[in-house]
Formats: sequence, C-alpha cells, structure tokens
Amino acid sequence: MTFSAVIVAAGSGTRAGPGQAKQWRPLAGKPVLRWSVEAFLAAGAARIVVVTTRDGEAALSDVLAGLSGWTSALGGATRALSVQAGLAALADRPDDEPVLVHDAARPLVSGATITGVLAALESADLALPALPVADTLKRAEPGEPLATTSRDHLWRAQTPQAARRATLLAAYAVWSGGEPTDDAQVVEAAGGRVALAPGDPLLMKLTYPEDFAMAERLAGAARITRVGQGFDAHRWGPGDEVWLCGVAIKHDETLIGHSDADAGLHALTDAILGAIGQGDIGDHFPPTDPQWKGASSDRFLKHAAELAAARGGAIVNVDVTLICERPKIKPHRQAMRERLAEILGLPLDRISVKATTTEKMGFTGRGEGLAASAVVAVETPA
Repeated sequence: MTFSAVIVAAGSGTRAGPGQAKQWRPLAGKPVLRWSVEAFLAAGAARIVVVTTRDGEAALSDVLAGLSGWTSALGGATRALSVQAGLAALADRPDDEPVLVHDAARPLVSGATITGVLAALESADLALPALPVADTLKRAEPGEPLATTSRDHLWRAQTPQAARRATLLAAYAVWSGGEPTDDAQVVEAAGGRVALAPGDPLLMKLTYPEDFAMAERLAGAARITRVGQGFDAHRWGPGDEVWLCGVAIKHDETLIGHSDADAGLHALTDAILGAIGQGDIGDHFPPTDPQWKGASSDRFLKHAAELAAARGGAIVNVDVTLICERPKIKPHRQAMRERLAEILGLPLDRISVKATTTEKMGFTGRGEGLAASAVVAVETPA
C-alpha cells in the first residue's frame, strides 16, 4: 500500500532536561529524528514530511545526510498546527492516500508497527498502535483518599497514527475542543471510526531525561557488532623521523608513501572501513590524487570514523599491532594510545597498541620496511 508520513519534530522538549531538543539528541550513535526517518523509508514511504522549527530546518541536511525522499515544513505553535502543516505539505499527494502521523520522540518505530496500522486502516477512518494497560491504576484526588481505578478496556495510545489525508484534514477543520492529545481524538470527535493495531513496548516516548538511558538500552537490542581488520606496510627510506599511530618518532629513516606513510593509522582506517562495508583507504583517498601527497593520515582515520557515525555506528574498541625490528615502540606506546583516543573520541581503555618482531625473518626482519595490522569492533543498527 502506498503511503506518506508526517513526522512531527517541532517541539522544544523542555521536560527532557537542559540541552538540545530531544529530537536532535544522539541515541545509540545517531540523532533521535533520524531513527524514524530511516524506519519509514525502509517501510516504503512515498514521501516523508519532517515538520520542525526554522532552526531545525537548517539542521536537517546534516541530521538526515545521505537520506532521500523527505522534505520539510515549518511547524506551528502547537502539535495540532504542526500536523496540519505537514498535511498541507502533502497537497500534491492523492486525498485518499494514507498518511502516517508520527512523533519524532518515538524513535524505535518498527516496520511491523507501520504495516499493522496500515492494515487496520482498511476498515477504519484512523488506526493507531496501542498497548493494554498492565499496571494497577491509582487515582489521587486532592483531599480524597487514594482509590484504585479499573484498568479494564484501557489502552496506551502510540504513534504512528494512520488516516487518509482528506479524512484527517476534514476532522481538523471542524475540531473545536482545544489542543487535542493525538490525532485519533480529532477523528473521534468528527464521528470517525478508530481502530486499534498491536502496539510495541519498544515504541516508548522520550519525555524525561531518564527515558534516554532506557532508550539507549532498547536501541542496543537492535544493534549488531561488526569486526573489521586492516593491514598496511611501507618501505624504509632516507629521513630523520617516522609517523606511527599519529605520533612523530625521531629515527634514522622514514617510511615512504604518498601521504605521511603512517602504517598504523592506515591499517586502522582500513579496519573501520571494512567493518562498515565501505571499501578500503585507496577508494576514499587514491594515491594517484595529488591532494593527498604528504597528507596527515589522521584525516583518513577521522573520515572513516565519521562514515561509521553517519550510519549510526559506534566504535567499541581498536587494537593495532606494529611489526618491525626498529624503532622501539614501547617508549611511545602510551602517546600513540592517547593520540588514537583523541582522534576517535574513545576512552583510553578501548585503545590498544602493541608491537612485535618477526625474529629477523621477512622484509620487516631484514629492516626493509614496517608493517601494521589492526582490528576494530563497530556497533551498528542491525
């Protein structure tokens, strides 16, 4: 079934605590808003309208970098006005096309939930995912004793809520009840039939600061760990220092290469690219390109880390092994670990740098060159 989506991301989210509005905050390595946009794109949305503030519109190109099929609209002072702005931005879509209205503050929306509300809409004017209330309910009125309220026939409403665009526009046009709590309330008041679809416990709404800690753990359940490995080698040549793992070491030779020939950083860059399936260092920084001649290799490593982050990945730990007879690595190992931690933004205990020799065997044993290998773990969305 062809459908469009309106994602409401114009709120200030003051209850979520100080800092950015909740839709822009990172969740498991990517902005909260991006989770929903990716989910609707994966489910086959024909168009997505992100309704946000003027400042938010300026940030969308970075937050949704690499994604297509979305446009933006300027939100209103209330959620209801923002929803109507999103519907207006879909004026070129068929009136009877289903539109799924979703709150950006519910990032963990699944394809199954989207399919479920679309199926329920076939026999209703609006469909929404909902969960039965499981907890005992207590009512505490001022000056009155605590009372237990029956939870029978009570449901927790979630989003996305699906309705045909014309139906929702018509219901909002006659709404006069103040600020509605959701779109279903507007359709109900207009006499429409509302159907329930299975809700999802993971589809929690981020409202308070503590919700983010819970969401991080829930998002982690839908993530996988990828392992990448890299290897690089360079020959020795005339010089008086060598760059290894981002640290300059005084030496009677240097490594020869198109860039600064930092074999440690090159191996680690390849390991990250391998973990996320993005080719190798030569694909991104061809040695035939003169702009990379003599370039500092930390630029390569930062680029690989940014690519991992752009797909919602988080580097868990890295392990680099330098293979050479000389220079001695141990006196510089701590500085190398600190430099790698700085480049990658990782705690020091997630960085390992080791060294070994080949017992005078092979090109490293004969002092013809130096080699490096690296292994990295990257956690990404499944």
